[in-house]
Amino acid sequence: MNAKSEAQPPAVSVIMPVLNEERHLREAVQAILRQEYAGEMEVVVALGPSTDRTDEIAAELVSEDPRVHTVPNPTGRTPAALNAAIKASRHPIVVRVDGHAALSAGYITTAVRLLEETGAMNVGGIMHAEGQNDWEHAVAAAMTSKIGVGNAAFHTGGEAQQAETVYLGVFRREALEQQGGYNEEFIRAQDWELNFRIREAGGLIWFSPELKVSYRPRPSVKALAKQYKDYGRWRHVVARYHEGSINLRYLAPPTAVCAIAAGVVVGAALTPWGFVIPGGYLAAIAAGSVPAGKGLPFKARLQIPVALATMHMSWGWGFLTSPRSLAKKVIASRRPAVLGGTRDTEEQAQGA
Repeated sequence: MNAKSEAQPPAVSVIMPVLNEERHLREAVQAILRQEYAGEMEVVVALGPSTDRTDEIAAELVSEDPRVHTVPNPTGRTPAALNAAIKASRHPIVVRVDGHAALSAGYITTAVRLLEETGAMNVGGIMHAEGQNDWEHAVAAAMTSKIGVGNAAFHTGGEAQQAETVYLGVFRREALEQQGGYNEEFIRAQDWELNFRIREAGGLIWFSPELKVSYRPRPSVKALAKQYKDYGRWRHVVARYHEGSINLRYLAPPTAVCAIAAGVVVGAALTPWGFVIPGGYLAAIAAGSVPAGKGLPFKARLQIPVALATMHMSWGWGFLTSPRSLAKKVIASRRPAVLGGTRDTEEQAQGA
């Protein structure tokens, strides 16, 4: 083997689960293909049962570039799609991308470098929400503000550091194969669950603000509400699955839902003073939307409080109504972490 071949970067497989992504699929795949990565690369798109033009667009992309391939995902579920794409891919580095996300320039090159520098099993960065109309601009502002999502580093940024989980992720294939891929019972929060097993096995998960992925927000209040209700529902499953994983940031939305509901009941039945609680919440999100909307069009700024309230209330309601039966089903499918083949976490962190 000559020096040139020894210096060749590892080959990369980009996996993408898609369902009804006609609006963003071409942009997402083209952002991958434009990556100036020196190593070999393939893109594997797992196609769910879409009802729009997603399959047609995917077929066009396959015909246009030999690096793009598709695999079927009859269930339409994200973890099943990811596992199907992993199985169909072949390279030692696996990059997860969603159909409504676009990799920033140099993303793959930087991620591969970080894997080498840190010894991590998975690295990820910032979920950079970007809108294309006034409503989406409002949601993007809410999703990147502390009043909207707390201090979550992958939303708001932060220093490079060891993490519990990261957005999407760039994995060493050995870590995915060792753990048997994603747990398909986790319709949401599958990234957290997989990263939990990788950490249990001694692997390092690394967050870096050098990595950025553009994310397209949901296009309507209804779609955003469903998304965040599902987030809350599955975060409660995670809390039951792994005791001790909950913190005050996660408890804030359900607490707000309960407090506002109690305030409305007390205000309507007993004393107008009860309305101080919902009124105070509305005042807080109105005030918080001012710095969040800096630089946005006036119509977008007006919609930030709506986006914030939708996110908070939907997340809180999903958390409160998450059935124990769902958690029991998921816990019954628990996969113990598979040990061996990863380096000690502390040694990895010290080498970072």
